[in-house]
Amino acid sequence: MAGLQELLAANRFYLELKLEGSDTSADATFLECQGFKRSQEAIEISEVTPEKWGQANLGRSVRTKLPGGAKTENIILRRGMTASMTFWKWFEAVELGQWAKQLRNGSLVIYDQGGQEQARFDFQNAWPLRYTAADLSAQSTDIEIEELEIAVDNFIRVK
Repeated sequence: MAGLQELLAANRFYLELKLEGSDTSADATFLECQGFKRSQEAIEISEVTPEKWGQANLGRSVRTKLPGGAKTENIILRRGMTASMTFWKWFEAVELGQWAKQLRNGSLVIYDQGGQEQARFDFQNAWPLRYTAADLSAQSTDIEIEELEIAVDNFIRVK
């Protein structure tokens, strides 16, 4: 009998995203990654079959659902703000019309408790569509959070 597979913890992840002006594969340690969602729409078809049905003895009306196009949601990245301008410069370059040059591929990697890669999701043609800096308060002791929402063409699980 095969042993139970380890459940992966939501806090053991790394996001690989190489941006212009950055020396590493990710210019941040992310606190959260949200929106890794992929869905397939259902196309509903209504048709009349030759099967006689009901008192009128006419064809039976049936509905069938078929798989339609797949849809990938936007990804939201949150990190503690640093002096780095890399996120902002990426957003600004797209805003200035240089979006085709700014498309980036990346990966979300999830590790087990021993630090070994157990799952990998690759995403393609990412570009930033919203940048947010968290609200500030003189009474707060929280770290400042920087949020970037990125659009992606696709993401697939490769491991």
